[in-house]
Amino acid sequence: MNKEESKHSEPPPLLVSRFLRWYCRPELLDEVEGDLYELFQRRVETQGKWRAKMLYCLNVLMFLHPDYIRKRKYNPTNPIAMYKSYFKIGWRNLKKQKMYSAINIGGLALGLAACLLIALFIQHELSYDQQYPDSARIYRVIGAFNDRGEIQRGAHFPAPLARALEDDFPEVEAAGHFLASGLFGAGNKELQRADKTETLYEEGFVYADQGLLDIMQPHFVSGDPKHILDQPNTIAIAKSKADKYFPDEDPLGKTLILDNNEEKPYKISGVFEDFPSTSHLQAYDFLMSIVGANFYPGEQTNWGANNYYTYIRVQPGTEAEPLAAKFTEGIIKQYLLPTLLETGRADAEEMANSISLQLQPVSDIHLRSVGIQDGLSHSDIRFVWLFGAIAGFILIIACINFVNLSTAKSANRATEVGLRKVVGSGRSQLVKQFLTESVLFSVLAFLLSLLLAQGLLPYFNDLAGKTLSFPWSSWWLVPLIALTTLLIGVLAGVYPAFYLSRFKPAQVLKGGLSRGSKSSRLRSLLVIFQFATSIVLIIGTLIIYRQMNFILNKEVGFNKDQVLLIQGANTIGEQLPTFKNELLALSGVENVSLSDYLPIEGTKRNQNPFWKEGKVNEDAAIGGQIWRVDTDYIPTMGMNIVEGRNFKVEMASDSQAVIINQKMAGKLGLVDPVGQRIVNGREGWQVIGVVEDFNFESLKDDIQPLCLVLGRQQSLVLAKVRSDDMSGLLAEVTSLWNQFLPNQAIRYTFLDESFALMYDDVQRMGRIFTSFAALAIIVACLGLFALSAFMVEQRSKEISIRLVLGASFNNVFRLLTQNFLFLILISLFVAVPVAWYLMQQWLKDYEYRIPIRWDVFVLAGVAATVIALLTISFQSIKAALANPVDSLRSE
Repeated sequence: MNKEESKHSEPPPLLVSRFLRWYCRPELLDEVEGDLYELFQRRVETQGKWRAKMLYCLNVLMFLHPDYIRKRKYNPTNPIAMYKSYFKIGWRNLKKQKMYSAINIGGLALGLAACLLIALFIQHELSYDQQYPDSARIYRVIGAFNDRGEIQRGAHFPAPLARALEDDFPEVEAAGHFLASGLFGAGNKELQRADKTETLYEEGFVYADQGLLDIMQPHFVSGDPKHILDQPNTIAIAKSKADKYFPDEDPLGKTLILDNNEEKPYKISGVFEDFPSTSHLQAYDFLMSIVGANFYPGEQTNWGANNYYTYIRVQPGTEAEPLAAKFTEGIIKQYLLPTLLETGRADAEEMANSISLQLQPVSDIHLRSVGIQDGLSHSDIRFVWLFGAIAGFILIIACINFVNLSTAKSANRATEVGLRKVVGSGRSQLVKQFLTESVLFSVLAFLLSLLLAQGLLPYFNDLAGKTLSFPWSSWWLVPLIALTTLLIGVLAGVYPAFYLSRFKPAQVLKGGLSRGSKSSRLRSLLVIFQFATSIVLIIGTLIIYRQMNFILNKEVGFNKDQVLLIQGANTIGEQLPTFKNELLALSGVENVSLSDYLPIEGTKRNQNPFWKEGKVNEDAAIGGQIWRVDTDYIPTMGMNIVEGRNFKVEMASDSQAVIINQKMAGKLGLVDPVGQRIVNGREGWQVIGVVEDFNFESLKDDIQPLCLVLGRQQSLVLAKVRSDDMSGLLAEVTSLWNQFLPNQAIRYTFLDESFALMYDDVQRMGRIFTSFAALAIIVACLGLFALSAFMVEQRSKEISIRLVLGASFNNVFRLLTQNFLFLILISLFVAVPVAWYLMQQWLKDYEYRIPIRWDVFVLAGVAATVIALLTISFQSIKAALANPVDSLRSE
């Protein structure tokens, strides 16, 4: 068949034809392919196109016979010897270029060390709450409330909810709850053995039911797991606490006294293994039985008080969303709505319709609880992604150094490439050579990074607030490191390998590439990326520190300085007023107040609905706090009364009086609040004063309505102190305490310290940003230093000639630095909008936040420019001051 005819014929399947050419012996190919082609064309005409193609494929496969298969050329090369040679050449090049090698390995090691540390952090964060049996079927119940278009989510529910879920819904296999809000004696306590006199302070007391243990299934060292908390006045303790209080003893059946209350001892019913650090329950070491613990009449059956965390374990195969919808329909209508209607609330129907129940997987509690009011300490998945992004960027910056220096030094390797190609080396062999060198660098950098990461781990733990450790004994560690080392070596070296191996021998040997690497668009782009990333981190650091400084120094409506907090004072009992009076008698003490409530996030709270009296059946409820304080609370805290007066000891009617904040007055529509009455559905008070609004939660949130009433909740003593000899005053306070409680050590702190702890996560983020910004700058500057040294080396003859012809020091210095400074300027323009957007998103979490001013970008730009200039100046000054004769002598 001639070519003219073939133009109009049907082509056989292309892939099958290629397969035939690949395996068929060359001397047979033309004849076989021609015969099959003619047969295919006849079949197209007689049997149709599709049948012809199928038969063509069958013929090609049937022809696949050992006698017709192409014989492959035998390559006698020993691959082990070949790679050994590659490593030997790489090692020689490494030793030959000591400075560049040190910068490549050092920069990559720093980046890898940062990645290792952050990988440990991310692995730890993602492993939270995975340890429970059947964890995939465990959920926490969440409530969502639509308050005038604003969705509020919380995790506190009435006591009877758990039992109702288990009884009313067959999909629920088990339900349980616990109380840890600081109400009714949960939280922190003074603890002693019944047969000892010494009292010690302990945290982590919660009231729990047996259902919670059935769901979480902690491992019990002793006790019957099925009946640990099913009896009144029993308590399960963590093993660490059992070892502390009962060393070398079996604590089962022993008795503990809490808060010096000998009338209500607790018998130890079980000892459980401590909740791991990757559990959101890790803070709880003492589980007190809730059986028989009605904290007020009807509390365990009351649907109007939300104090408990509720958990469920669902039946296998149950989907969460449809079940949550059933919860909303059944629980709200059957239990909550009747309770609201009984109170006579005008908004009962509206409120019930605005509430929905949701199910949160237990594994999501630690990282995905932002916006859920639960009072627990947890992290944010956004921090995990942020840390991962920082690690990735630092590693990319380190790899960029390798790519930049490898391509910049290409002129030095060009002759080698040309000669090896002339003597027969193929491009694939050269690629393998350069990739082997890259992997060698990666191996050395990884070994160094392991040492760096291990040495920096304590510092990183302090930064992140963790207790991380390297899993040296884990079977997967060595294979993972080996695989990662190989992967990074290949990724970092793949571009330089293909770039260097493509040089043409004729062009190289004629000297065509001797100056070809003096400048590179790719290198410029990579330098811009390096410094843009570094500038973003610098800007982030500056804004975080400004926000932190703003928070800690903002006027919050009370005086947090010089307020001494003495904890555990409730164990003094009836002598507490005497202790207060004697404390006031000390010369450095100005005011003393007794109250459990502090304007610090995470401390005791008591949310209630409020109405103006007579409006319960007409107006929607206003949510607000009710704090029980004494007459000295407001002056001790330095708060300002803007209307009315403070409580007075001599006025018995003040027991039914209330002081509200401005926000409460505004929400209730009280134009002249003093003298008016407000109610919460159970109690009513007359307003005698209005206190100026003060921030009693984090500045991430707006100020909420608040009521102060007289009451006896007195585990804290607040003392306003003024003394030039603070250590002496504290010694006097301690001595006074010991007179009242000789067997209980005093515990105290200062209010401003507790206030600062609220923002520990922000301060930690600031330190992390500072550390990683510094690391990114160091790695980027290492590369910049090496590039500047190389540029000076490449242009040494040109610089010498310029100096001989009369160029000044300034001319030479500007020649060598202006291109780099131009790249830094571009980096700044790239970084500014990115940093502005990212920090705007971060600041959205704060109700009270700083504006992002222009000067922060100027400071970051100046800092980056100065750092870059100092980095490249050494080589530039050295070149400008060098004797040109030394450089030209070799010409």
